[in-house]
Amino acid sequence: MERSERIRALRMERQYLIKGADEAEYDALFRDCAPVPPEGWCEPGSPPTLTVHAAFDDHACNFRRRQAREILKGRFTGDKRIGYVPREDLELFACLARRDRRLSPLEERLLELLRQEGPMNIALMKEFTGLLVKEITPALHKLQADCLIFEDQTDGEGDRGWFLFQAEFPDVNPRRWSRMEALARLLPRFAYRNVRVSPDMIRSFYQLPLKEIRAALEISGLEPEDGGFLLPEDRALLSSAALSAPEPGVLLLQRNDFLAKSNAHWLGERFSPAPPWEVLQYLLIDGELRGAVIGRFKFGPPVVEDIVTDLPGEEQLRRRDEILAAVSRQFPPEESPPRLFGGHPLG
Repeated sequence: MERSERIRALRMERQYLIKGADEAEYDALFRDCAPVPPEGWCEPGSPPTLTVHAAFDDHACNFRRRQAREILKGRFTGDKRIGYVPREDLELFACLARRDRRLSPLEERLLELLRQEGPMNIALMKEFTGLLVKEITPALHKLQADCLIFEDQTDGEGDRGWFLFQAEFPDVNPRRWSRMEALARLLPRFAYRNVRVSPDMIRSFYQLPLKEIRAALEISGLEPEDGGFLLPEDRALLSSAALSAPEPGVLLLQRNDFLAKSNAHWLGERFSPAPPWEVLQYLLIDGELRGAVIGRFKFGPPVVEDIVTDLPGEEQLRRRDEILAAVSRQFPPEESPPRLFGGHPLG
């Protein structure tokens, strides 16, 4: 078995894509894949999920964990999108997210309001300040990204409370590590679940500048490997006879899946449809990202326009029924019938 196949086999194993993770395995996976976002298209207030990796209902599990504040919502990466992290890692991610910047007068005003009046929702902030929701919300998001305030998402409702971060988590020191040091601590986890990583993969996932990523790699403990980096202990493991190639098969990964986010730098170029179409799910074929379900989300069943792969033409045709069967498990054909396969009409 070639080294690339061994890397793929180990990645499949560590991502629990051969067998789903039990709850203890899932907790460790969630920690290493954090920040974990909700699905790319879901109801507002939905909890984060790693569904295809779990052997149980992780949606319900994470809903409970969120209520108990075992996982916490924030904007921890460079793109400042929502993601959830374990409570015990909040300090590490606060150091990763923290920026030293001058706050705007509006941001200062909202912080002072929370200091004086205590936690409140946006409707109450609007009443106190006379500002519009569209003025308040972006300012809150910026303060949230700086870990100055905390959004307490305990359920799926839209009426959420906003708290002063330091008042809720007095034990958390957002300056314990520099951002580079925080990233260096996270990179071994990232490499463990991906096996071999590149600076572009790290940038895709954490959305940080390459200069900072390269500096963090220098102190991360990862070792160079064929244009990428891996854990020192994986070098020997990848030569082990115990590894075997995973059984051929097709899985669908949501757009916010850890593997999809790690490879966003090239997935977007290879499988980027023209408007109004978008990627609904990615196709993991024999452990590699090799295709996408193209369509459009809407209220009700999604529209599935095309199923595309980068497989050679003969192999794509030979595996058409297998791929269609995998897609149908996520998009029932009676609700979302695919119109095309590889750009050709389905008869």
